[in-house]
Amino acid sequence: MLNLTGRGQAHTCDGKTRRDFLQVGSLGVAGLSLADYLQAKEQGHVADGHDDRSCIMIFNLGAPSQLDTFDMKPEAPAEVRGPFKPISTSCGQYQLSEILPRIASISEHVALVRSCHHTGAAVHDAGWQMMQTGRQFQGGVNTPHAGSVVSFLKGRRSDLPPFVVLPETMGRGGGNLPNGQAGGFLGKAHDPFALMADPSRPDFKVPDLLPPETLGEVRLSRRRRLRDIVDSTVKDFESTENASMMGRNFEAAYRLMSSTQAREAFDLSKEPQSVRDRYGMNRFGQCCLLSRRLVEAGVRFVTINTFLTVFDEITWDIHGSKPFTSIEGMRDIVAPMYDQGYSALIEDLHQRGLLKNTMVCNLAEFGRTPKVNPAGGRDHWPQCYSMVLGGGGIKGGQLIGASDRTGAYPSEHPVTPADVHATVFARDGQWWVRDEGSTNGTLLGGQKIDDARLVSGQILRVGSTDLLFDGAPDPDGGSKRS
Repeated sequence: MLNLTGRGQAHTCDGKTRRDFLQVGSLGVAGLSLADYLQAKEQGHVADGHDDRSCIMIFNLGAPSQLDTFDMKPEAPAEVRGPFKPISTSCGQYQLSEILPRIASISEHVALVRSCHHTGAAVHDAGWQMMQTGRQFQGGVNTPHAGSVVSFLKGRRSDLPPFVVLPETMGRGGGNLPNGQAGGFLGKAHDPFALMADPSRPDFKVPDLLPPETLGEVRLSRRRRLRDIVDSTVKDFESTENASMMGRNFEAAYRLMSSTQAREAFDLSKEPQSVRDRYGMNRFGQCCLLSRRLVEAGVRFVTINTFLTVFDEITWDIHGSKPFTSIEGMRDIVAPMYDQGYSALIEDLHQRGLLKNTMVCNLAEFGRTPKVNPAGGRDHWPQCYSMVLGGGGIKGGQLIGASDRTGAYPSEHPVTPADVHATVFARDGQWWVRDEGSTNGTLLGGQKIDDARLVSGQILRVGSTDLLFDGAPDPDGGSKRS
């Protein structure tokens, strides 16, 4: 409990305050100290001004089988290739599974990466952490989610929060590890705003968006004025960091609760029923629709969890037997829902002219085993899996990387979680920062793993030379971006 008559300070275990923790460069855990960032901004290496670029991260909780979705192996033995057949795509550059026909029809807008891998444990929450933060959880350091980093460096650009998670943050994953959907060492001020509701329900409303029904606007305004009076009498407390954080959180909450813009952004009843049906009247489909509305209203980063936990729910976690999902459950329930919602989102963003500035990335914690197990499913496999990127300048219809003949290991252009984050940040407009004194070109792309920069990975390329993006200068020596 805070003592209003004393100097409230938050101390770490070794006695240092949180301010001390930041001042000594704890952001260096991510490769960029606060001093580095402020110096870069002072020197004009961080682009200011209007920035309407956004990112929607779809996290396929449970981990789809690459061999049954995005990386078919029709020539492999039956125990490897599985029961599904490949189908052609609109771009003509690759094939997808027959259980994803709608995504196959919009492939000209997205790029497929078939060579993702990581070295973390084959447990869900270890993969959640790595893919959403770009780093492995170790030493007790909770690295912030990509959206939290955007919140820290970019802030909000409307009454809405800069970072939103739909429909709510992930539940448990079995490994007793942080799930990666938090502000981490950046602090709780950069945690996401979590919807905590199912937007497909007829009685959908956002629990934390509006004040209680018993608290009208007049009383809410009166309480704010009363707080201002109290604040003016405790100047000593107001000078402390805890008070500053409380003030920022109060202002953010009041701004959200009293904002007409925020209420309208979350109000799906303003969408024609035909549009809602196009996305699918289920939780995932309506979250996809809501993410489009939030991006339109100014939210910088939205994460959609396709599911909330791998327990007691039909998910991508196809071990083949209860309490997990069977491969038939994936075919009949999971894949159709995902196929409809994701394809509708890409088409809608494109038709509204939003896709150019909105990157949509489909990630998962790992892939599935090359061989079908005795229960008819597949188990965890972080050694190789696929992801899909679209929008935000991504050249659609591309294939990046390849796996070996059984989908077990990358055979071309291996991609790490750090590479994924370098690509999202570099093209999503977050941290448009250059290190002019470095031969590596940017603080972002970090073309050397040992550079200890903000992102230690490499921006994805097609083959060995061409960048993944339309018209993007080479980060190794191209012109400064803005």
